[in-house]
Amino acid sequence: MNFDPHPEDGPAPPGPAQKLASDEQLLLRFHRTRDPALREELVRRYLPFARGLAMRYRSGSEPSDDLIQVASLGLVNAIDRYDPERGAPFKAFAAPTILGELKRHFRDRVWTVRVPRSLKERIADIDEAIAKLTGTLQRSPSVAEVAEKLELDEVEVLEAMEASDTRSPLSLDHPGPADSDEAPAGEWVGAEDEHFEIVEGRATVEQALPALGERERLVLHLRFVEDWTQSQIAERIGCSQMHVSRILRQTLQRIREQIADDELSGTGAS
Repeated sequence: MNFDPHPEDGPAPPGPAQKLASDEQLLLRFHRTRDPALREELVRRYLPFARGLAMRYRSGSEPSDDLIQVASLGLVNAIDRYDPERGAPFKAFAAPTILGELKRHFRDRVWTVRVPRSLKERIADIDEAIAKLTGTLQRSPSVAEVAEKLELDEVEVLEAMEASDTRSPLSLDHPGPADSDEAPAGEWVGAEDEHFEIVEGRATVEQALPALGERERLVLHLRFVEDWTQSQIAERIGCSQMHVSRILRQTLQRIREQIADDELSGTGAS
């Protein structure tokens, strides 16, 4: 006959030659002894439960393995904090802890675009509601059905769904759809800076200013350095805007020809 020196602690820890104790017995024994081997066995038994909670948050943007790892951490925390003598079932105690870890994971790590915490939490609630309704209805729920379940306005649900779709920005190098000839976003997003011509002209002028006359240097300086309009320059030097435009055009043409000649001479010399 086997003799247990501590019968009040319940059966001995599970081993290869012993029959496994019930979940409740192991929880009680771990609460009293804090034995790491018992914690490991409890994690093994309740891991399917934690995995099921993690899958409620499954989406294309977050790997399932990462979600399961976060849920497992929540499970360990729940086991460490659980007091069976209070009488609450372990799963009822553990579920909020595990779900809390998952929500914090999405709030603090998954998002690369900063949004209010309340919106992040609403998105997590909507994801969970969609998963439950999909299982119940055997189809994707409508916005109205999700809103009714969570007691939200449809506008609030739509706002959260739109924010969820943009939680991670798309890379400019991301290719277009496989079945189209669409170029990567970096090739069509954005517009040409309206001051690009000024910057380009400024770089050109700086190379040729010493060879220009005083009036030409003043006009070019006011246009490309001070960013004055042609009307302002005309008022400053006492002539018409058309004359200022002619000075700019002729001077820039001379500068470009000079630079082209210098580059050609340099190429020939090399």
